[in-house]
Amino acid sequence: MFFEIWALIIGALLITMALSGTWLRQLPVSTAMLYLAAGYGLGPAGLALLAPDPLAYSVILERVAEVAVLISLFAVGLKLALPLSDKGWRLPLRLATVSMTITVALVAAIGMVGFGLSLGAAVLLGAILAPTDPVLASDVQLREANDRDRVRFSLTGEGGLNDGAAFPFVLLGLGLLGLHDLGASGWRWLAVDVLWAISGGLLIGGVSGTLIGRLVVYLRGRHKASVGLDEFLALGLIALAYGVAVLSHTYGFLSVLAAGVALRRVTESPAGFSKVAVRQSTLQTRQANEAHATDVAFAGDYMIQEVQGFNEQLERIAEVAIVLVVGAMLSYTYLHAGAVWFVLLLFLVVRPVSVWLGLLGAPVSRDQRIMISWFGIRGIGSIYYLMYAINRGLPRSLAEHIVALTLTMVAASIVLHGISVTPLMDRYARRKAQRSGR
Repeated sequence: MFFEIWALIIGALLITMALSGTWLRQLPVSTAMLYLAAGYGLGPAGLALLAPDPLAYSVILERVAEVAVLISLFAVGLKLALPLSDKGWRLPLRLATVSMTITVALVAAIGMVGFGLSLGAAVLLGAILAPTDPVLASDVQLREANDRDRVRFSLTGEGGLNDGAAFPFVLLGLGLLGLHDLGASGWRWLAVDVLWAISGGLLIGGVSGTLIGRLVVYLRGRHKASVGLDEFLALGLIALAYGVAVLSHTYGFLSVLAAGVALRRVTESPAGFSKVAVRQSTLQTRQANEAHATDVAFAGDYMIQEVQGFNEQLERIAEVAIVLVVGAMLSYTYLHAGAVWFVLLLFLVVRPVSVWLGLLGAPVSRDQRIMISWFGIRGIGSIYYLMYAINRGLPRSLAEHIVALTLTMVAASIVLHGISVTPLMDRYARRKAQRSGR
C-alpha cells in the first residue's frame, strides 16, 4: 500500500498546485512554502512517510540536489539573452564575485565569534550559505528573453553564477579542516580550484553549447534533419557539459550554465520572430511545426523555445521534490539557539552590506538596490553544498551543527521571501511604470 499512498499524495498535491497556480500568484504565498509545509507533514513529525535523515542519506540527497541545481542552471542560461558585450552583465558578475566573497567573509566572522566555530568550519558555513538560489527564485527572475529589467537580470545572473563560484570557498573550508588538499601555501587551491576549475568550466560549457546548437540548427535548416526530441537535446547537453567538466576537474555547475547561455547565442532570428509565433505554430499541424523547425531563419529560435519549455517543466518538478525533502528534513534537526538572530543578521545586515559594497558605483537606483539586497534567496544550492561537505568526511558533531543552521536558514528564506515576493515585486513594477510614464 505504500506506493499507492504516495501516488495518492503526490497526485493530489500536483493537481492542487496546477488548479490553484493563478490564485496563489495573487497572494503573499509561494508554491515553495506549500511544498515545505507538505514535506514537514509527510516527515517524521507528521505522517512519517518521508524520512530523509540528512546524515544517513547524505549521498542520495547530494545527487538529488545536484540534479535539481543543474536543471535550473541550464534554464537560467537560456534566459540570459543579453549580449555578452552588454554592460548589463557587470551587475550579476559583481554580485557573484565581490558580493559573494564578502558574504562568505562576514558569515565566517559571525560563525567564529557567535558560534565558536574554527576558521575552516566558519569558512565552510559561509560558503554553504553564500550562493543565492536559481531554483526557488523563479518569481524574481527573468520571465522572457527580451526582459531587460536590471533587478530581474541581476538576480537571475547572480543565482546562476554564484552556485558555481561558491565551490572554491567550500573546498577552502574543507581544506582548512584537513578534508581537501590545498597545496603548500594554498597554491593548489588557487591554481586548480579557483583559476582552472572556474575558467575551464565556463570554457567547456560555452564550447559544448555552441557546437551542439550550431550542429542542430545546421542539420535542421540545411538538411531538414534531426527534428523533434528537443527534450533529449536539453537533457543530453546538460549531461554532456557536466560530464566533460567534472572529468576535466572543473566545475560542472558553471559548465551547464555556460552551455545554456551559449545555446541561446546560436539563435539568429529575423525581426518579428517571437515566442508568440512559436506558440501559435505549435497549435497547427505537425507539418507546420516541422516547417518552422527546419526554416533556416527560424530553426534556432524554435529549438530554444522547445528546449526552454521542457526545461522549465523539469525545473518545477525538481522544486517540488527537493522542497518536500527539505521540509521532511526539518524533523531531523533542532532549532539552534542562535537561529533567529543569525537569520535576521544574514538577511538584514550581511546581504545588504555585501550588495552595497559589491555594487559601489553601479548604475542602479535606490529601489533596485533594495530589491536586490532583499531577494538573496537561499535554497537548493545550499542543500547541495551541505551534503557535499558531509560526504567529504565532515565530523558528525560539526555536521549536525551546520545542518541545523543551514536548514533553518533555507526554511526561513522560503517563508520570508515567499511572503514578500508578490507584494514587493508588484510594488516595484508599479513604481517602475510610474517613472517610465513621466
